Amino acid sequence: MRLLLNSRRAVFAEFVGTAILIMAVVGSGIAAQRLTADIGLQLLINAVATVLALGVLIALFLPISGAHFNPVVSAVMLVRRDLSVGLAGAYVVAQVAGGALGTLISHAMYDRSLVSTFDGDRSEAGLWLGEIIATAGLVLVVLLASREVVAVAVPAWIGAAYFFTSSTSFANPAVTIARALTDSFSGIRWEDVPWFVLAQLLGGAIAIVLARSLKEMP
Repeated sequence: MRLLLNSRRAVFAEFVGTAILIMAVVGSGIAAQRLTADIGLQLLINAVATVLALGVLIALFLPISGAHFNPVVSAVMLVRRDLSVGLAGAYVVAQVAGGALGTLISHAMYDRSLVSTFDGDRSEAGLWLGEIIATAGLVLVVLLASREVVAVAVPAWIGAAYFFTSSTSFANPAVTIARALTDSFSGIRWEDVPWFVLAQLLGGAIAIVLARSLKEMP
């Protein structure tokens, strides 16, 4: 019974944590567009809000659920047998649902339509490569960083990847799906979502191989 209760608590933590993460991503994107027309400054505002929120969320939820907030991270933990199939599946559902809720709340805060469609083109191969790199780096940090520093290391990677990757580092299928529900600065077209998710899964697989190779090195 205790294990069941802990599992339910962990799944709920993934739902809440992903919802808050998306509020930071989408909400700051909307705010940035209202504050300035400078695209570079909009990206900076979006990145800073996301990084700060992510650090707090990891610190809060790490002891409860592992603070994945990301289906790729949960899939990697399943491959490593750190999660059961059932719990990993529940995590993914919670993450996607939480992300969608986060977008709806963000739109409600700014008095926008709850769901909207982005029309910007994100279909270039270079963007997919950026997602592979961003996600591989993120998962590599998760796998190699010590538990004591992960709440700093993960946001640091995401913050850097916002600026050096071509895609601005979605690096998360739940985030990608949630961002398809907004036409704001952080949006993505629905037709581009499958390619981003595929790139993210490939990045996660690459990270597993790299982590195993690096851990085996003297």
